[in-house]
Amino acid sequence: MEGGVLGSVFLFCLLLLFPCPSSSLPLCTDLRAPITRRTPLGFCPYDGSVCCDSAKDLQLKNQFEGMNISEPSCASAIRSILCSTCDQFSANLYTVESGRRSVPVLCNSTDSASSFCSTVWDTCQNVSILNSPFAPSLQGRGGVAQNSTSSKLTDLWQSKSDFCVSFGGISNDEDPFCFNGEPVSLNKSETLLPPKGLCLERIGSAAYLNMVPHPDGSNRAFFSDQPGKIWLAEIPGQGSGESLGLDESSPFVDLTDEIHFDTTFGMMGMAFHPKFAQNGRFFASFNCDKVKTPGCAGTCACNSDVNCDPSKLGSSGGAQPCQYHTVVAEFSANGTASDPSKAKNAKPAEVRRIFTMGLPFTNSHGGQILFGPTDGNLYLMMGDGGGKGDPFSFAQNKKSLLGKIMRLDVDNIPSEEEVVKLGLWGNYSIPQDNPYSDDKESQGEIWALGLRNPWRCSFDAKRPSYFLCADTGQDRYEEVDAITKGGNYGWSIYEGPLPFNLEPSTRENTSDSTNLIFPLMGYNHSDVNKKEGSAAISGGYFYRSTTDPCTHGSYLYADLYAMAIWAAFENPKNSGNFTTNKVPFSCAGDSPMECSSVPNSPLPALGYIFSFGEDNNKDIYILTSSGTYRVVRPSRCNYTCSKEENVTPASVPSPSPSNGNRVHGKYMELELFFSSLLVLVGLSFL
Repeated sequence: MEGGVLGSVFLFCLLLLFPCPSSSLPLCTDLRAPITRRTPLGFCPYDGSVCCDSAKDLQLKNQFEGMNISEPSCASAIRSILCSTCDQFSANLYTVESGRRSVPVLCNSTDSASSFCSTVWDTCQNVSILNSPFAPSLQGRGGVAQNSTSSKLTDLWQSKSDFCVSFGGISNDEDPFCFNGEPVSLNKSETLLPPKGLCLERIGSAAYLNMVPHPDGSNRAFFSDQPGKIWLAEIPGQGSGESLGLDESSPFVDLTDEIHFDTTFGMMGMAFHPKFAQNGRFFASFNCDKVKTPGCAGTCACNSDVNCDPSKLGSSGGAQPCQYHTVVAEFSANGTASDPSKAKNAKPAEVRRIFTMGLPFTNSHGGQILFGPTDGNLYLMMGDGGGKGDPFSFAQNKKSLLGKIMRLDVDNIPSEEEVVKLGLWGNYSIPQDNPYSDDKESQGEIWALGLRNPWRCSFDAKRPSYFLCADTGQDRYEEVDAITKGGNYGWSIYEGPLPFNLEPSTRENTSDSTNLIFPLMGYNHSDVNKKEGSAAISGGYFYRSTTDPCTHGSYLYADLYAMAIWAAFENPKNSGNFTTNKVPFSCAGDSPMECSSVPNSPLPALGYIFSFGEDNNKDIYILTSSGTYRVVRPSRCNYTCSKEENVTPASVPSPSPSNGNRVHGKYMELELFFSSLLVLVGLSFL
């Protein structure tokens, strides 16, 4: 981390006697982030970042004593296995994403001397164990154990080989997690050097806020703008010399009649159902004005449940409290083609309202939506609702949905009576494994809390548990967080790693502020764009394309003002520890569309960076006020990458916009540029 910012986190913790935040990754077996203990556990040999509290530690002690193991060596091995659930990597050890095991994956190898699985067998094979966790399960291969009485391993398994086939595993570079009897320690991998530079090509001239690859896996993607239009575009092949195949005069769907577009408002997000190619379902997140649109009606986020009275707020930006709403609505492409995957347009009529909520202020309301790649649920990113410093502490209040990431089930739609009975904000169900689904004092929709204005989140295509969100800061710090179940990211107690409002008396009716999670990466406002005196982050993606092998595996993100793009590499792998570097960037001389330069600077004139996108080939796109840019081979900009093959010399001048330009229609109005600018910055004018 540049400037040693995260290194100062622990200094703050010591000086202020505030709980130190846990690392966002790895994960515990309940998919929550580990907690940080000041003292070691009493029974299990774990301290620092752990997945057990004192109550769980005592439970494990009682479980161990109840096994009544008489042989000391076997008892020591079984104790370490039981305590492995406290390891900060326990989600990996117990393979929870593919089905929870009764014991961790035991390190196994052909060399018995270094095989912990062999050690367990050798020391415990003839030892009686009450309620053994090694009982064969109906699922087999180390799945959840059946209840058993006193038994020996030789009573349950025919041989060491059978035992280790079921409970053992081999550590390797791709999957380094197996249990060897001690807390997991990751080896430092090879030092990954940042790329020499990021080479871009300009393939579109219009300004978009969102890009979503077509769910059918084809070379097509959807693009949307802030006023409310969605287009379906053909993505040109790398090196083809072509630009986006998109006709601005013929959108996939035009929702502008439903949407309030003005400064910080408009269409903030879109998401296509994972089975869109079969069911034609897609969703839009936007703002409406109840003064102009009769159907714009929902509960105000400022209400008595969160100790807020809208009548006392006054106007914000010329609007009354909760005049504007955040809406998520469902639409359909069914009936416009023989099957939805072939649809070139959709109906603008809503199928149903998924979510509606009145906004107390006119800024910091997020609005991105996306589907989880493994659970199929819809995630909705919501800002704190505005007002400088989150004056009502909405982000820390679990009775409020402001300053939260929500997780909604849109496949099981309740009846109107159930919606009212359950107090839902629209037509969705709450997943049973949401962290607060059974907590009557909290909103069950919440997946994570303590965010100011999340602007662009993404799941890693290779490791879906890596769910990263950028969160725009108030005055000083921009951050990227690894979102975990029930995670609290600190706003407005902290702004990134920096203390903001540490006085509990000013935060009535808020959540427990222990075990706050600090950002994985970020930057100070003073690090960028000193002339502007401000900054606003835009989250990106883990780069999983093979186009630029020297950027592969890094997480890319940028600042609104397009003066800095960062690449973050994780080391050791799967550790949650990242090193970030500003990366030079330029535009290829043979770009399909001409790239202009910033005056008195070698940088391409991107304008403002609004967002990032990813296609089905995992190539990465940067959506800016001057158009759409794609990351291409480094050699096209004369950047050196030792991993790039078949390097050819870069071309010199860019072709004119007429060469290879297949984008029809006019450029976006300047008003769109500045309105989107305000959306990202999320400044308070109160």
